[in-house]
Amino acid sequence: MVGNTIGLIALALGWRRSIWTWPAQFLSGVILVGAYASAHLSGGVGKQLLVIGVALWGWRLWSNGKQQAQDGSIAVRFATWKERGILLGGTAVGTLAVGVLFAAVPALSWNPWPDAYIFVGTLAAMVAQARGLVEFWFAWLLVDVVGVPLAFSSGLAFSGLVYVIYLALVLWGMRDWWLRSRAVSSQAAQSSQPVMEGAPA
Repeated sequence: MVGNTIGLIALALGWRRSIWTWPAQFLSGVILVGAYASAHLSGGVGKQLLVIGVALWGWRLWSNGKQQAQDGSIAVRFATWKERGILLGGTAVGTLAVGVLFAAVPALSWNPWPDAYIFVGTLAAMVAQARGLVEFWFAWLLVDVVGVPLAFSSGLAFSGLVYVIYLALVLWGMRDWWLRSRAVSSQAAQSSQPVMEGAPA
């Protein structure tokens, strides 16, 4: 419960483009590693270790680029078509590979294919977030579409509630990043226009 609650806080901080989203993700991962280890769930431990690794990578990226936006927060943008293709292709291949692994080793997951989809989708969302891509929110939305009904149908009411709150944060965050990205693009277009001769600079 504590680990998932901190995960919610991390997502809210990501919405606000705060660099503290990554320490929160890291702390959430550490707590969940401890929880899974105490329950002897090696699959859960391995998944959270990967989440921790991506959180550290994202923390470093945002630390190096935190002054990109005019207000000192993280600059956000839409991905290029090439980046979208890489993200979608990597997610599809990753889900297939992880699903096969989970199915072959039942101890790693109680529900291999949905679990693989949610796990790889989460990593994809974190990678997109680390790069400041608006598509980060779409990735989270696709994770929630499976995560919410799966959690409730499996009797995991608290996890289902967490995913519902995730969904609300995702919709708000998506709107904020979308509008911010459009505003930045508009400002960049205006600044790139040549100054008319005789007009005040």
